[in-house]
Formats: sequence, structure tokens, C-alpha cells
Amino acid sequence: MSGSVLQTEFEFTLPQGYVDDDGNRHREGVMRLATAADEIKPLKDPRVQNNGAYLTVILLARVITRLGDLDTVSPHVVENLYVTDLEYLQDLYERINVGDPERIDTTCPNCDEAVSVEMQPGGGVRLTTESP
Repeated sequence: MSGSVLQTEFEFTLPQGYVDDDGNRHREGVMRLATAADEIKPLKDPRVQNNGAYLTVILLARVITRLGDLDTVSPHVVENLYVTDLEYLQDLYERINVGDPERIDTTCPNCDEAVSVEMQPGGGVRLTTESP
């Protein structure tokens, strides 16, 4: 039996960083893989029932295990992130929990331009260039 180790924690650096009440900026953090409970339990939270968009806040607060030297990452912390940081964390969550195995970002060996290669149903590929 091959025993490959499952990576369950992923380090990140926020583009802007959370600024606490004392003015300290927290950018370095760790996000863990989500469990089924992480996605189910927040649905019972009244804040999510009143506003479905709040699910993201609760979910990220559950899976971010460290952010700078904060003692805990609460929904209040996630609520007060800059939009660029929230988008970054949502993207990271999707990449580590859902993945995108049919897409590869790479560089063209001929022109050094950034490209994305997407596998198409039936075996074809679609090549797209990244915008500057």
C-alpha cells in the first residue's frame, strides 16, 4: 500500500492583511482543509439564515487556523478583511478543497507568455493567454 501523506494545512500571505485594533497588520496565515461539518454547521447559524452571503465569513473563520499572531480567527476578523484579502482567501479555499485538476497555468516555452491550458471533454485542450 502506497502511503502518501495528505496535505491538510496550507500557508498563505494576504495581499493587504488584517489590521487589528492596535494597528498591527497580520498577513501570514494557515488554512486547513475543510470538513463536511465546516460546510454544514454554518447553515444553522442565524447570521447565515438571514444573509446567505455570510456563509463565506463563517466558513473562512472555521478553516483559517492562524493569521499573524492573533489568538483566534473569528468571524469578526474575517468581516474586517479588505475585499482583496477576502477574494484571495475564497480562491485559496476553492483551490485546496475543490481543486481544478483540468486546468494548468504555465508559461509558453516559445514566447515566455503566461498561458492556461484547460482539458476539454473528449480529450481536446483550450489554450488561453493571461492578461497583463
